[in-house]
Amino acid sequence: MGRSVPSVRQEVNKIADRWARTARCFAGEERECVERLAAMAKAHTSEAFYAFDDPLEAAFFSVLIEVLKLQEARDVDP
Repeated sequence: MGRSVPSVRQEVNKIADRWARTARCFAGEERECVERLAAMAKAHTSEAFYAFDDPLEAAFFSVLIEVLKLQEARDVDP
């Protein structure tokens, strides 16, 4: 018998895919930013699967992790 409720991981991937499709509405640099956000949302789906039960919270948390990593790599204060 199959799963009747999608996992957090599946739902985060759906959210990220919607964000990626939204990129078509933007041009140039903004489009690239939206595509990067979608990729950032997917970056930690395995960890988020265990830590969260809300897919949007998991996606947002993943994006925040990636933004902080970028800031640290550029030596920028938050």
